[in-house]
Amino acid sequence: MAGDGADAVTDGTAGAAGAGDGRPPVREYRMDELAAAAGITVRTVRFYRERGLIPPPRREGRIAWYDDHHLARLRTIAALLERGHTLQGIAELAEAFEKGRDVAELLGIDGPSEETPVRLTPEELADRFAGQVTPENLAAAMEFGYLGTDGDDIVHVSNRLLDASAALVRKGIPLASVMEAGRRIREHADALAELFVAFTVEHAAEHPEVTADELRPLAKSVVEAELSLALDRRLNRP
Repeated sequence: MAGDGADAVTDGTAGAAGAGDGRPPVREYRMDELAAAAGITVRTVRFYRERGLIPPPRREGRIAWYDDHHLARLRTIAALLERGHTLQGIAELAEAFEKGRDVAELLGIDGPSEETPVRLTPEELADRFAGQVTPENLAAAMEFGYLGTDGDDIVHVSNRLLDASAALVRKGIPLASVMEAGRRIREHADALAELFVAFTVEHAAEHPEVTADELRPLAKSVVEAELSLALDRRLNRP
C-alpha cells in the first residue's frame, strides 16, 4: 500500500510532544510500540487507521507519532469487539464522531431535553472515577449510550447522571456495577415513560389545550414520589 513506506520508519523509541514549549510532556509511540502496548499487531493498527477507526497520527517528517488517545481508542475497540460489535459498526460510529455531528445527535437525544451533556477530556473522566475508566467500562458506557466522543473530547449524556455515578464510585461501588444498575433502571424508566405517553395520548383529544411540557413535570413528580415511597418501604423493613 502507498502508506506502508512511511510507516516502515516509525518503529523505534517513544517521543514526547510538548517538550520545551510549556506544555506537559505527552507520551508518544511509534507504530510498533503502539501495537505492543495495545496487544495487537502492527498490521492491525495500520488496518484500523486505514478504516478510520483511529485518528491520523502526528507526523514529524516521515515519522508518524501516536499518543495515549490512540492507545485508549485501540483498547476501546478491542473491548467493543469482545462485546459482539462488528468492525463495520465501530467504523460507522468513529466516522460519525470525527465528522463532528451535534453532541445531542451523537448521544441519541433527538429533541429538547432537560439533561445537559458534559464534555470532558479523557484525563478529566479518569479523575472523576478514580482509576476505574478501563477499556471494558468505556465500551460498556458507549454501548449503553452514556458516552460518546467528539474529536478528542468525551461527551457524557447527562451532567446529573455523571455526578451521581461519580459520587457512587467515591462511596466504594464499582463503576461496572453502577453502570449495570443504570442499565436496569433505564429499562424501567423507559417502561414508565411509555406508560405515561400512552396514557396522555389516550386522553389528549379531550384536552387539546394541554401540552406535553405541562404534563412532563407532573409525570416526574409522580415517579419521584413513588420511588421515594418504595425506598422507604425497602429501607424500613425489619
